Amino acid sequence: MLRILLLLLVPLTGFSQFTFEDTLKGSMTPERSWWDVQHYAIVLRDVNAVTKSIKGTVTIDFKVVEAGKHILQIDLQHPLVIDSATTNRNGTDEQLSFKRITSNVYHLAFPVDIDPMTYGNVTIHYSGTPVEAKNAPWDGGVVWTTDKSGNPFIVTACQGIGASAWWPCKDHGADEPDAGALISVTTPSQLMNISNGQLIENRLKNDTRTTVWEVKNPINIYGINFNIGNYTSWDSIYIGEKGELNMQFYVLRENLAKSKLQFRDAFRMMKAFEYWFGPYPFYEDGYKLVEVPYLGMEHQSSVTYGNGYKNGYKGTDLSATGWGLKWDFIIVHESGHEWFANNITCEDNADMWIHESFTTYSEGLFTEFYYGKDAGANYLRGIRKNILNDRPIIGEYGVNHPGSYDMYYKGANMLHTLRQVVNNDEQWRQLLRELNVDFYHQTVTTADVERYIGSFLKMDLSAFFDQYLRTTKVPQLETIRKGNKIRYRWSNCVEGFRMPVDVNTEKGRIRLYPTKVTQIIKVKNILIDENYYVKQVQQ
Repeated sequence: MLRILLLLLVPLTGFSQFTFEDTLKGSMTPERSWWDVQHYAIVLRDVNAVTKSIKGTVTIDFKVVEAGKHILQIDLQHPLVIDSATTNRNGTDEQLSFKRITSNVYHLAFPVDIDPMTYGNVTIHYSGTPVEAKNAPWDGGVVWTTDKSGNPFIVTACQGIGASAWWPCKDHGADEPDAGALISVTTPSQLMNISNGQLIENRLKNDTRTTVWEVKNPINIYGINFNIGNYTSWDSIYIGEKGELNMQFYVLRENLAKSKLQFRDAFRMMKAFEYWFGPYPFYEDGYKLVEVPYLGMEHQSSVTYGNGYKNGYKGTDLSATGWGLKWDFIIVHESGHEWFANNITCEDNADMWIHESFTTYSEGLFTEFYYGKDAGANYLRGIRKNILNDRPIIGEYGVNHPGSYDMYYKGANMLHTLRQVVNNDEQWRQLLRELNVDFYHQTVTTADVERYIGSFLKMDLSAFFDQYLRTTKVPQLETIRKGNKIRYRWSNCVEGFRMPVDVNTEKGRIRLYPTKVTQIIKVKNILIDENYYVKQVQQ
């Protein structure tokens, strides 16, 4: 997702500000933990542009993983309401009682306990006026607008606010539907809905059109979207690492010609990121770029785009180096999330850095792939100007609380720094690729990622990650020159911080192994390699 969003969504005060509602949203409550979602089938039969209301059903297939439970938490945000709920047992629909616990949470009661390792289902009928996103993607919900010709243009953008802003679900990142999802939306016949996965039905009846999209892979549920507009499309087959990949592009009709020029960056993106991260993770579901009336978002296999057909970030370079104007920021960044956010997904929003640090870092890797290693490094150094060091990158667990905005620029430079420590570009690339193999279509924690990287590199990186993820301190290399010798040590760092660092001296390039204990080297000058995100304090 985009950077400014987090500044608006994250409280700047302490843990005491969190509410019971935050806990229900952010934790695996007992009413969530006993069932594992297998599949969602979302059916929207009425999306009313005049009243800004929706009506539909969602069928949830699930597996029982704990015994003795029969209360099921369903998240659905006010002012949407559940009208009725049923379960089908032995071919018969049974009504379920339900109760609204808070403005955004319902409890549904099953009449009997369901045995562990068996399967159940619930169908929920719901309706109402969903939360309206008036300044998407900085706020979340449904965007109700029109195109230049006056046609309804209605889309969703729900990363921060959550999928339950427009449909009932288990709105927690730890549980993706194992068997994917089905999204069916009925619109006026002149319009068309674009959602995730592959189009399996496009049915015209009287003056309506119903499109049905099928996702075969597990899906990050905030990435499930609908996009209703007067779309036209074009497509192409990309020959990638796993063979033929269907790449489709849906745009407003007046933008068809310019999209065929600007969207060439989607093919460049795919080539670069398959090189760095391995095969695109969703060949079965295809890749789509869909025009929307807001900036864009990383909806899985249905990446949304609203960058005005300009290079950079709405025509500006976030790095102020010039390299950011060589490519379309939204295409590169939001598509990078297909690997980090949608393939590898954090279980708790406190670990959102896993999505944003790697994806922001991918911007530098894209630049490097096409313009050289120095260009990529220059870009990543350039975005340091946006680092705040206001709060730790990791947020509070269990309360739907992502950490600092620094998960973008600082997180990217943390990874760039670690690459310098590794000092082996092929090993570094293999690490990025193997992450996407071993965590393929999985939800993970920071601890999972830290352990994996340390094990792969055969390094103890616990202090390194503590320093960059859990503090706001920038490591300082203190140097004191005395004659032909320089004393040096790390300061402003956590216990055990022993990161090696490359320096330039009058004798050439040298790797130092500083600790918090002063060491001495026989040189007159030391200048830290600028690719390390550290400070040098000369005395």
